[in-house]
Amino acid sequence: MNRIIADIHTHTIASGHAYGTIREMAQAAAEKGLSILGLTEHAPGIPGTVDPFYYMNLQVIPRTLYGVHILHGCEINVLNDGTLSLEEGFIQKLDYAIAGIHGLCYQDEGREKNAQNIASCMKHPKVKLISHPDDDHTPLDYDILVRAAHETGTALEVNNSSLVKKDQRLNCYENYRQMLALCGQYGVPIVVSSDAHDPSWVGRFDLAEALLESVAFPESLVLNTNPQRLLEFLLRQ
Repeated sequence: MNRIIADIHTHTIASGHAYGTIREMAQAAAEKGLSILGLTEHAPGIPGTVDPFYYMNLQVIPRTLYGVHILHGCEINVLNDGTLSLEEGFIQKLDYAIAGIHGLCYQDEGREKNAQNIASCMKHPKVKLISHPDDDHTPLDYDILVRAAHETGTALEVNNSSLVKKDQRLNCYENYRQMLALCGQYGVPIVVSSDAHDPSWVGRFDLAEALLESVAFPESLVLNTNPQRLLEFLLRQ
């Protein structure tokens, strides 16, 4: 597989439980040879994260740091009514949004309903990626999930941090294998992410890459091996 050149799911100290500044994260990305870094602080619902007002002033941050192109996103919580946990006015300030279930602000409703709630959030034009759809603490119907991703043009994530924490993310390897088989069947693209909460984790994709190789996943469906293709996907309206 071609080298992954972008890490678009990362968190800085602003998320409240992460430990690097914007510039420390960008410098780490440069040292790893990445060309694109996406900063995606947690939305309301996660303790200690930024006030949404944070997203009103993103334009002051340089678009290039240490030779790395900086993108501004947000990891927004999927709520039990199938809506997003960030108000529309703030979402419009983002380059793109990631949507995902977090147990701190979501109650399990079973495989079908959990997948339907995520699918509802996929309909928002800013939502380009679904984060860590891999944990059977909030299980998913992967046929519903992948079909919805195909219909809405949304990518699904293979989260390297989930694989590192496989003892906490229930059945994550098995779930990813099922999801990836369906992505190949329906032609749904994926993004490999570090979900870094510290500069030392930026650009760490080793377990995710090994998983993709083990299932012979089509390289053509991995968006973040090509910077132009990735930017076109994330920034299209």
